[in-house]
Amino acid sequence: MKAPLLLTLAFLLLLGGCEREARRFSTPARNQSADQTADRSGSLQPGVALTGKVRQALRDDSPYDENAYAVNQGKQLFRWYNCNGCHSNGGGGIGPALMDGAWKYGSDPANIHASIVQGRPEGMPSFGGHIPDDQVWQIVAYVRAMSGQLRKDVAPSRGDTLSPTLPENARPRETLRAEQLPPDEPTGGPQR
Repeated sequence: MKAPLLLTLAFLLLLGGCEREARRFSTPARNQSADQTADRSGSLQPGVALTGKVRQALRDDSPYDENAYAVNQGKQLFRWYNCNGCHSNGGGGIGPALMDGAWKYGSDPANIHASIVQGRPEGMPSFGGHIPDDQVWQIVAYVRAMSGQLRKDVAPSRGDTLSPTLPENARPRETLRAEQLPPDEPTGGPQR
C-alpha cells in the first residue's frame, strides 16, 4: 500500500519541478500590444530600415523569467544579434553596462523590452520588426539575469565566452536604481 502512494507522490513532485526546464518552442510571448502603437525612439536600425510604429509591452512582467531554457536562449540571442558589440558581455562599452545597478531607462521587463523594440535616442537601435517578439522577451529575461534579478536556478550557470566574468547565476543581485532622465525623454514602458 505504501509503495503506490510513495510512487504517486514522487511522480507529482517530479511533475511540479519541470517548469524550470520547460522548452516551449512555439509559445507566443502574449505580453505585447496587438497593434503597433509605439514610436521608434532610436533612428538606427539593423539591416533594412523599417518605417512605422512597433508593439509595446502590455504589462510589466516577462513571460520567461522563470524558464531556464528561455533565459539560455536569450543569452545565445544576445550574442547572435551582436548585443555584445555595444554592451561587451554586459560590462558596458559603447552601450551601457547591464550587470550593475544603474539603469537609465528602467530595469523592469517592460522598459527593457521598450529599449530593444523602440530603441533609444542616444544610440540603441530599434529592433522592432527585426526580431520576433518571443525572442525579444527571451533577451529581456537574459538581460535581467545579467544583473542577478532572476532566481539562481533559472539564470545561466556557465559562460560561453572567454570573458572572465562570473556566470549569471553566481552574480550578486544588484540593487537597481533608475538614473534621472531629462524631462523630455520618455521611458517607453507600458501605459498605465
